[in-house]
Amino acid sequence: MSRYEAMFERLGKVNQGAFVPFVTVCDPNPEQSLKIMETLVEAGADALELGIPFSDPLADGPTIQGANIRALESGATPAICFEQIGKIRAKYPELPIGLLMYANLVYSRGVDAFYEQCAKAGIDSVLIADVPTNESEEFVAAAKTHGIEPIFIAPPTASDDTLRSVATLGGGYTYLLSRAGVTGAETKANMPVGAMLDKLNQFDAPPSLLGFGISEPDQVKQALESGAAGAISGSAVVKIIESNTQKPDEMLNQLAAFVSSMKEATRK
Repeated sequence: MSRYEAMFERLGKVNQGAFVPFVTVCDPNPEQSLKIMETLVEAGADALELGIPFSDPLADGPTIQGANIRALESGATPAICFEQIGKIRAKYPELPIGLLMYANLVYSRGVDAFYEQCAKAGIDSVLIADVPTNESEEFVAAAKTHGIEPIFIAPPTASDDTLRSVATLGGGYTYLLSRAGVTGAETKANMPVGAMLDKLNQFDAPPSLLGFGISEPDQVKQALESGAAGAISGSAVVKIIESNTQKPDEMLNQLAAFVSSMKEATRK
């Protein structure tokens, strides 16, 4: 059983959804980033979704672009990021850990070598934001070779054929977009996703986590009520980091409070 399957099974038994925060590894710097990831887990995160800093994050709004810039300016490299993730894996052996990436970063290391490095660091899944299902063959093959689950985005405009591909090719979970556009807590999630969830279930897709614009406990509740298995929150988490770069202890306190309130909302 994969770590994602074990997580969804555990949560199902206690009638809870999953809450998954996203952060960029090494934001604002490697040392604080490790404390941030530990704080998120200790405060109740069911899994982590992590970004590797990249100079041109296409699907991200200004908040997460800022996280990339801070991390790169602090000296972050992919090697340092994988080392940090390895430390989190060692501390939390059951925690599902996913990467949210861009294809350039995967290509720059060589596709097979990249997935091999993910496996060594204890990463469970990789979502490549700028690779749709119809261009994913090389990535899916390498992921499967190294025991990594390929994650795909189901956008609100997706055709049945796209949703069928997402269901067939994806593993771990399905990243369900609450709206089109770029990431950002400023743009609220809108939740008319019931029909898409019905289709994904019909095609036997992995459980869906709703992302984009999730910044308040009520939105987590709405996501679960609409039939999603949980919610992912990125920009709202990163905003707390951004607002407290000079106050590292206050940053951790605020992150813990935020995750705790969002996790509380997953209790049905």
